[in-house]
Amino acid sequence: MTFSDIFKSSFLENVSAVSGFDMVLGLLLAFALGLFIFFIYKKTYAGVMYSSSFGVTLIALTMITTLVILAVTSNVVLSLGMVGALSIVRFRTAIKEPMDIAFLFWAIAAGIVLAAGLIPLAVFGSVFIGVILLIFANHKDMSNPYIVVVRCDGHDSEVKATDYLKAHTKRCTIKSKSAKKGDVELNLEIRLKDDNTDFVNELSDINGVYSAVLVTYNGDYMG
Repeated sequence: MTFSDIFKSSFLENVSAVSGFDMVLGLLLAFALGLFIFFIYKKTYAGVMYSSSFGVTLIALTMITTLVILAVTSNVVLSLGMVGALSIVRFRTAIKEPMDIAFLFWAIAAGIVLAAGLIPLAVFGSVFIGVILLIFANHKDMSNPYIVVVRCDGHDSEVKATDYLKAHTKRCTIKSKSAKKGDVELNLEIRLKDDNTDFVNELSDINGVYSAVLVTYNGDYMG
């Protein structure tokens, strides 16, 4: 054994496994794609409370995935070790919005494809996905059901309110009814003709109607 063999280290041999140019280029592109994903997430978010930290997480996740895959592709033995190390990681943060899952997988997929060297696929795929999300996530469908809660004083006002809703909506169906002396509460499922909800104001002005409340029925938000 020579003097140089004593200081020979496989750890030091891996220093040059990934070139400095590849590291800088990969991380910069990952940052750019992560920023694009964050922008799309911000534009298409339709939940109750927007979380800016989740948007930053998307940027970080894209860069971290790129970092890991660059290391994996440079050493087959290292890739097997990382599979075992990452398999013990457990994430227990609750996903509140279904679309958040899509953005998480998008960030991970972009990082993997980018680190694999398929830069055109990563860029074109991300742009294409972003355009699709902008088109469909912000599309308002008037066929989504709504619930109107009407409180009135008796049969006559109940008939007036129901007839009014049938005349000003595409569809109106009674879902439930509760009644006590001098107070009737109706829950009606409706389909809007357009995005104008001024009919609720006019409904509340009908003689005998105490209140009228319109709530969404598609699970996105209430109120």
